[in-house]
Amino acid sequence: MSPFIRIPLGLAIMVVGFLMVKKTDVVLTWFGQVPFAEQKFGPGGSRFFYKLLGILITFIGIFVATNVISGILQDLAGLLTHTTDPNS
Repeated sequence: MSPFIRIPLGLAIMVVGFLMVKKTDVVLTWFGQVPFAEQKFGPGGSRFFYKLLGILITFIGIFVATNVISGILQDLAGLLTHTTDPNS
């Protein structure tokens, strides 16, 4: 992917993740409570879940912007299809 697309896309994904962490109450209002998170994490578990999800999305944005995601996806695809990288 071209750096002219990859870097702005990664930055946009990072911003979405950051806003999920910063504005968790808005996300909670939009999507509601997560019963699994409330059960496993206790009261306020949905807020904690959305914050964790926002942090994960932020890291994915960093990986996209720095082109690390392509290596991760290639390794995952090789693992799932039991193939090896012909370039290594």
